Amino acid sequence: MTHSASAREGAVAPATVAVTFPAAVQQGAMVLGRVPPGSHVQYRGRTLRVTDYGTVVFGVGRNEQGPALVEVRTPDGRNVSASVRVTPRDWPLQHVKGVPPQTTRPSAANAERIRREQAAVAAARQRNDDRADFAQKFIWPVEGRISGRFGRARVYDGVPGTPHSGLDIAAPQGTPVRAPAAGIVTFANDDLFLTGGTLLIDHGFGISSNFLHLSRIDVKVGDRVEQGQTIAAVGSTGRSTGPHLHWGMNWFDVRIDPQLVMQRQ
Repeated sequence: MTHSASAREGAVAPATVAVTFPAAVQQGAMVLGRVPPGSHVQYRGRTLRVTDYGTVVFGVGRNEQGPALVEVRTPDGRNVSASVRVTPRDWPLQHVKGVPPQTTRPSAANAERIRREQAAVAAARQRNDDRADFAQKFIWPVEGRISGRFGRARVYDGVPGTPHSGLDIAAPQGTPVRAPAAGIVTFANDDLFLTGGTLLIDHGFGISSNFLHLSRIDVKVGDRVEQGQTIAAVGSTGRSTGPHLHWGMNWFDVRIDPQLVMQRQ
């Protein structure tokens, strides 16, 4: 549903809105719930923003065992607990061959560079704007074959790596990348050591998208982008074996699966 449609719906009779969350979600899910507007909502010690029409959002990570427990205090003083069961997923091992060798066994100087760059990206993900761009129906940033799935354990040329943090979509070099939902650009750098051309868009309420290995970035930090707008171009920069788009999503520091976000809709 769109922000405007939901706002109209919530404006009809907000007092009648029940506390509603899905009974179960998969590991890596973006979870949307409904509460009476004006409620105080907490999940894992974090106070969640609530839209004017009562929507809240949070993410469950790849290794979350659940249940996800949400505590709600409604405007009329009721305390309501919601428990969301988290269903496990299978995480197959993926071997990736042919990556630049300096990215699998970096020198001490490059390891320090990686640490600094990843810290800067992590800081950009802490933004918590009161914008409900996340409530849009997301669209695919590019069309193509899915060449790498979220969460799979990875081995790069025999060197174990961290689980894959997003979704890889194979596409020709230079293919335009579109914003899957509206938001604000919070990070843009065309030369990170591991991820090459790297772009982050914040969709509000802690939900963000990241786009990696880009050959070109068409927006700058602070820009407001609209859904469907061209923001970059597919490339093969950083630790990459060929042209593709890595599309990742986060709820603050919790990585979520873009494919589940698309399937939900």
